[in-house]
Parts: sequence; structure tokens; C-alpha cells
Amino acid sequence: MTMDAVILMAGAGSRLGAVAKPLVQIAGRPLISFTLEALARVGVRRLHAIMGANNETLTNALDPLLPENIALNTIVNPDWQKQNGVSVLCAAGHVQAPFFLAMGDHLFDATIFERLLRGAHPEHLNLAIDRKIDSVFDLDDAMKVQTAGDCVVGIAKNLNHYDAIDTGLFRCPNELFDYLRRAQRAGDCSLADGVRLMASDRKVRAIDIGDAWWQDVDTPEMYAFAEEHFREVARASA
Repeated sequence: MTMDAVILMAGAGSRLGAVAKPLVQIAGRPLISFTLEALARVGVRRLHAIMGANNETLTNALDPLLPENIALNTIVNPDWQKQNGVSVLCAAGHVQAPFFLAMGDHLFDATIFERLLRGAHPEHLNLAIDRKIDSVFDLDDAMKVQTAGDCVVGIAKNLNHYDAIDTGLFRCPNELFDYLRRAQRAGDCSLADGVRLMASDRKVRAIDIGDAWWQDVDTPEMYAFAEEHFREVARASA
């Protein structure tokens, strides 16, 4: 079976001031290259890249970065200015489930992909969550998650009661597309809107990443924090 993945990279990168956030240099290499290597490591063979604002720049840059065993399918979202749920819906009809779904401006330890692959339930939406709340950079901007056992029961940035953080990495069934369509209002929705609807039906499973590290790279401050992480890793291994 060919394993698929979807990466969202349709945004303009305005908060970071970058032409294309997935190509920002982190530890001397393009940010997206870390995710590409991790996907190859867990057996992904087909990547659907959802693009918008910078599709030509990204397509040209991605080709030489792809591991040789991953085929690239670029999908342009003409409504890329809308919320990210619209970008996810662009993959409907192209992707084979269950599939990985990742944010193109996030960094993840490769072990998170492995945990998600091992622990995922094929008929549920599986979300990699971080319970190390005190270690999360810019908690105000983070997507908060409330769980009950291994089920996600709430998700929003403004949750008053939460016990985990959404890392931006999922293992998904095709049913996610149905819930995103239900969540749409005036042709727009966020991924979190769809996840929230699935959670109300007890169809979202939380996969704890344990001690693994991840980081959203959406602002200059987040970028600096990520760079410092890799400097610390280099010093520790020297």
C-alpha cells in the first residue's frame, strides 16, 4: 500500500516576513526538509503539497529536497487566503487514507511520526498532542486541547480548561473531509472547526508525543526559539 501525506503550505508567511515559510533556513537547511525526511522514514511514498501564495517558488524548491522514494503531487488552493480547513479540503479525491497531515511551517522530531503511525486508529482522526504545557513557546498562540482519556473532547486557542497542546500533526481518515464540509460557513472553515465537530462525535484520538520536541515557526520569535533549540542539540552532541 502506498502511504500518503498532505502538507499545508498555502499561506503567505506574513507574520514571519518570509516569502515561503517552509523554505526558511533552520540550522542551515530548509525547514520543510526535516518533515520530508521524517515522512520518508515512516514509509510515506506520495506527498500532496497544498500550495497557494508562493506555489511556483515552493514547487521549484521542493523537487530537489524530496527523498528519492517520495512522489510529489502539488495542489494549488485558489482560495488560499481563507482558513486552513479549505486547504485541507483541496486534498479530497487525491489522497489515500489513512494519511498524515502536517503543517508546512512546523518542526517535528521524527519520533512523533513513528508514535502516530504505531498508535493511530484507522477509523478515527488521530492528533499528536503535547502534554508538556510548561515547555510550549508562546502558549497564548497555541491551539489548546482538552482530553478525556485518549479522546479529544475540546480544541480551541481560547479554551479555559485544557491539558494538552495540538502539535499540528495528524493521521487522518477520509471522514475528515466530510466533517470539514459540514463545518464550512460561506465556503470557509478552519481545520480546528472540523476537528471540533469530529471530537463532539468522539472520533478524535489523542496520541501523546511524550518527551519529543516540536515547534511552530510562525513568527520571528518562534524562529529564534527553534534556532536556539538546534544550537543546544549541537552543543550537547559535541
